[in-house]
Amino acid sequence: MNAQAIDQYFKNNRETHLEELKTFLRIPSVSSLSEHKKDMQKGAEWLVTALEKAGLENVKIDETEGHPVVYADWLHAEGKPTVLVYGHYDVQPVDPLHLWESAPFEPQVRDNKLYARGASDDKGQVYMHVKAVEALLKLNGELPVNIKFIIEGEEEIGSPNLPKYVEENQELLKADVIVISDTGMQGPGRPAVCYGLRGLAGIQIDVKGPKGDLHSGLYGGAVQNPLHAIVEILQSFRDQEGLIQVEGFYDDVLEVSDKEREEFAALEFDLEHEKKEIGISEDFGEKGYSFVERTWIRPTLEVNGITGGFSGEGIKTVLPAEASTKITCRLVPNQDPDDIVAKLKAHVESHKPVGVSVEITEFDKGKPFLTPFDHPAIQAAGRSYEKVYGVPTAFTRMGGSIPIVAAFDEILGLPVVLMGFGLASENFHAPNEHFHLENFDKGLRVISDYLFEVAELN
Repeated sequence: MNAQAIDQYFKNNRETHLEELKTFLRIPSVSSLSEHKKDMQKGAEWLVTALEKAGLENVKIDETEGHPVVYADWLHAEGKPTVLVYGHYDVQPVDPLHLWESAPFEPQVRDNKLYARGASDDKGQVYMHVKAVEALLKLNGELPVNIKFIIEGEEEIGSPNLPKYVEENQELLKADVIVISDTGMQGPGRPAVCYGLRGLAGIQIDVKGPKGDLHSGLYGGAVQNPLHAIVEILQSFRDQEGLIQVEGFYDDVLEVSDKEREEFAALEFDLEHEKKEIGISEDFGEKGYSFVERTWIRPTLEVNGITGGFSGEGIKTVLPAEASTKITCRLVPNQDPDDIVAKLKAHVESHKPVGVSVEITEFDKGKPFLTPFDHPAIQAAGRSYEKVYGVPTAFTRMGGSIPIVAAFDEILGLPVVLMGFGLASENFHAPNEHFHLENFDKGLRVISDYLFEVAELN
């Protein structure tokens, strides 16, 4: 790779690229709101034009039961690996609008940061892959690898139609590695490759007692209170140190190697700074695991909310008829969401207090994902980051979930490389979302280099 020529190309075209990206960001492609359905189509059409301009072939819009998927490829690197690039063009809603310092769909650059909804998540990062391919085709007339793009419009609503699309188009999407830029770095100037995500299982528990609210003076002490009952159920889920008490919950947990734990420790995570940032005096959780390990490699069970009874001003002496709670579990490799939900249901049934009935509703599910951190495609990404940023790359996991990543892993059976360029401070999903242009500039070079690194993996 002629790094100097690529660097000069991006410098010469920086303002043009930024203006193009701003045009993309002006499209209010909010997938969750029906009034933006036409904008979703407009976003897909914009991508088609951008991909064709970059020199990609077989560019098309594939309709789904929801918002469309955009596909493109370039397949002329005979005998070389094929890279499948995934991203999404939909964005989160912008509420509350009054907290934005500039209009969310009128991009502005301030302090070398590009402010707009979707700037970091994920339009800016998707656009970088398109421009990296364009640069290599214009400079060299060819790519070092074969490449395919799949860019969807439903990631922000859980990708409900993409697994079916992937299942039905396995031959079209056949590749050697999947690359996704929808994650973050360790911090400013600190690149990271994410190789593992936790899964998700969520339920709602509804507890019902009498047919209506009762006067606590007339019935208290003689009738089971659904709020007390739901608290009793919740208390049974964990011990005082956070260890989950659901029978069999940890049975399938894949233990982490000593080498990986050494890598985590080498990240020099600043616990005191983290506690200050989130406003706590003490951390909490399983003994024998660090803060990072608890949030990356251990499963969780968290109560997300409780409703029931009277919570207005003053007091109302009522014995409520019903109470409800929502629970989510973050899962780690080898845990299956359906199995965990079944175990949660069995636990609730066996710990149900007398005098109430219980209903359980299942919600979001997503399988955990893991590519071995010593996989050649993962290590190649680390080398590309290091060349451009000049510092060692961190190899990390994430505590959150991207359900479609697990679906890619399960359906296509390919290693997934999460090469993110965002920062945790960039307010994705919140007002004043922005993207540090330092990482936009460097990211273009990292992605370009990575394609050459992958070409040598054969």
